[in-house]
Amino acid sequence: MSFSRITALFTASLVIAMLLPGSAHATDISMANGSVNFSTPDTWLGIMETHGDPEVRVFQVPDPSPTGKTSLARVTVTIKPASSISDFHQYMAEATAKALELPGYKAAAVAPSPNSEVYTAQETGVQFSYTEHYWFKDGHEIQLRCVRPSHSLAGAAWTRAFDRGCEAIAARLK
Repeated sequence: MSFSRITALFTASLVIAMLLPGSAHATDISMANGSVNFSTPDTWLGIMETHGDPEVRVFQVPDPSPTGKTSLARVTVTIKPASSISDFHQYMAEATAKALELPGYKAAAVAPSPNSEVYTAQETGVQFSYTEHYWFKDGHEIQLRCVRPSHSLAGAAWTRAFDRGCEAIAARLK
């Protein structure tokens, strides 16, 4: 069997598995020596993991449409030790400053919740939607960053599923 045929069969199987009702299992994630825990849908792919300062986990959220071939939808959890609330506020200020430097940065019309940012910006000529949440918890600065194309050919159901997954992680990290 040719490589392209195997790839096509694998992709079709993945898409079917993602669409089947009841197929959404969760993968449990533990960070910061077990003090930070959350779950991700099994369909999310862990694409990067670092330990130390900072500790980072990055998950790709597969977009089965043609948009997914050129745009990486992803969720990142970053944890750094912090000795005080002022360290946390500095961390948030630095992250916000970086966001403001992104090409095409535009704050969302909806007011974000406390310690959160919601905005759009350009990546490789594509408009992305960003949602960032920050917490100071058990001596750690925690950032949850959810990034997806603002418009995906996968449709509204995929966008809602991405946003629900991000919101579920935020609820666990509070």
